[in-house]
Amino acid sequence: MATLPNPLPKLATDPSGRSLGLQLPPGRLVDLTDDGPWHEPLLWHAEKPAAPGTWKALGVPAARAGLLPVLVEAGGGQGGPAEWELMPRLMSYPGDHDAEDVLAEYWEDWTEEGWGEEVEPFGAAWPGLAPALTPTAGADTRAAQVADSLTDAPPQWFREARLALVPARRSADIPAAIGWSGPLNHDSDVARLCAVLRSWEDRFGIRVVGLGFDTLVVSVAAPPATLADAEALAAEHFAFCPDNITQGSASLRAYAKSLIGVPTWTFWWD
Repeated sequence: MATLPNPLPKLATDPSGRSLGLQLPPGRLVDLTDDGPWHEPLLWHAEKPAAPGTWKALGVPAARAGLLPVLVEAGGGQGGPAEWELMPRLMSYPGDHDAEDVLAEYWEDWTEEGWGEEVEPFGAAWPGLAPALTPTAGADTRAAQVADSLTDAPPQWFREARLALVPARRSADIPAAIGWSGPLNHDSDVARLCAVLRSWEDRFGIRVVGLGFDTLVVSVAAPPATLADAEALAAEHFAFCPDNITQGSASLRAYAKSLIGVPTWTFWWD
């Protein structure tokens, strides 16, 4: 696996980011992991909450410098990224995993535990990947819109969103790039989930827009428009994050209805 150069160390001596073509507000570099300091910064994040427009103003030029934007929650009960349990040593590479194989394994594990009526109209056999859908907006445009919505009227479950920059090849890889452990009780290697996010990038134009201690928010350029498409997608969501159904909508059918035409998907792991 080829590793991209990490531009973040330059910010230690150039906090404004001018050498990278950026004009950054005051911020901090995070290198602290569950095992102690990492050998290089994993991310940078601003010291103050982001405002509408911040994503587009800073995220676009940062991407040209090899840094991808994501909003990180800093006002939750677990604090900001410096207090999270980051575990980069546990992470493999997302490109080493097949998205459908990962989802099929999750599906089998959960249906074997007795989830039956909850996953109707599907059964114990993995139903396969949902078809790609037609975008209703550009993926990056939709990401900026969703980011602005998280900063303009922050939901109670995502407090004090701050812009962060992460060295990653693609948006789907951001969780693995920082060693994010939000889904630890579901899978300790988040790169497997990132393989699914890569597939969703290709089929639905998603971007990773927000990360909390155990919460993931993605924008969706191609949301389902019909119940049939939504149910096929909901099966993937159940495998990816069972808590969305088992501790939320209670059934895959009910959950599917909530996906129709919606440009944001939110996942939470207990």
